[in-house]
Amino acid sequence: MKKCLLLFFIVPAIGFAQVKKNTAVSKKNLVAKKVVAAPKPEEQKPADGFLIKGTVTGYPDGTAVNLYNGNNGTPEGSASLVKGKFSFTGKALTPDFKVIAFNNVAPYITLFIDNSLVTITAKKDSIGNAVVKGSPSHNDFMEFTKIIKPYEQLFTGEGAGDSVTRSTASTLLGDFIDKHPQSYITPLAVFRNYQVTMDAGLMEKQYNQLPVATQKTAVGDYIAKQFADSKKNPIGKPLAEFSQADTSGNQVALSSLKGKYVLIDFWASWCRPCRAENPNVVNVFNQYKDRNFTVLGVSLDQAKPAWIDAIKMDGLTWTHVSDLQGWGNAVAKQFEIFSIPQNFLLDPQGNVIAKNLRGPALGSKLASLIK
Repeated sequence: MKKCLLLFFIVPAIGFAQVKKNTAVSKKNLVAKKVVAAPKPEEQKPADGFLIKGTVTGYPDGTAVNLYNGNNGTPEGSASLVKGKFSFTGKALTPDFKVIAFNNVAPYITLFIDNSLVTITAKKDSIGNAVVKGSPSHNDFMEFTKIIKPYEQLFTGEGAGDSVTRSTASTLLGDFIDKHPQSYITPLAVFRNYQVTMDAGLMEKQYNQLPVATQKTAVGDYIAKQFADSKKNPIGKPLAEFSQADTSGNQVALSSLKGKYVLIDFWASWCRPCRAENPNVVNVFNQYKDRNFTVLGVSLDQAKPAWIDAIKMDGLTWTHVSDLQGWGNAVAKQFEIFSIPQNFLLDPQGNVIAKNLRGPALGSKLASLIK
């Protein structure tokens, strides 16, 4: 199963970055789950674990059923349908996302379970409408999903939404957070509210009100990183000046672009997520390049031929700079860039007005700024 499909359920784009190789990995995230195995039909729920019992129609006996960790795509169990039934046992150190796949193809059943007896009833032609019972955590997840369903465009970047829509969504999310302070779904509500408001201060305040146990989850850790990062190069403040050589060896200063909306794009020829995002940046650049907008690419390449070839191959017709020092790039170090792609969007005065806009979110943001 593709990792990106699983990560969609948690926080968009967590996994869509090339990370500096020596970046530390938290050990607790690596040991947070016990690998599960398909139990015998008569097996009972472990005293301190979960039992998932599923009944699904429309698939033939022998169909492969796989259980995955919803945060990172790690396989946690496999089984085969027998008379339309399957089961898994295991132990969750904390309530968390699981994904069940039939024959490893979409659509999937998404769960948020604790150590409960969980029953699933589903049909092949409506897997997305599977009925899940027995897990209080999943009940919270379904309540949360119902709240955010009308506002999905705010989280996918497909629409900026007007101020009334954003205010309503934020109020509903705030109510959920206040109503469910102990829920392991609440960190996700905190992050979704940040996506709506872009208020890092509010995100930090809501995070700090959570119990320590819910703070120390995959989503909680991500939130902590987000508000810590928000204090670096903060939105609403000028981005510090820098200068670096372009492809011809001429120095280009950030200040030389003042007066335009500028996307500072950190990337590299060897970064697959960067290259995958480039067509979107090209489309946006072509749409707005004559409307007071430009892009400044900062490459973390080391080999100049590879850098130049990637620029030509991807049709990146804006200004590019690099000192060809890889992760040691002086500008990347100045702004503490440890994964790519990353970007800053600046207003004509040189102030940061958004960060890490990708996919439709970049176009939506510019559409709201440039009429």
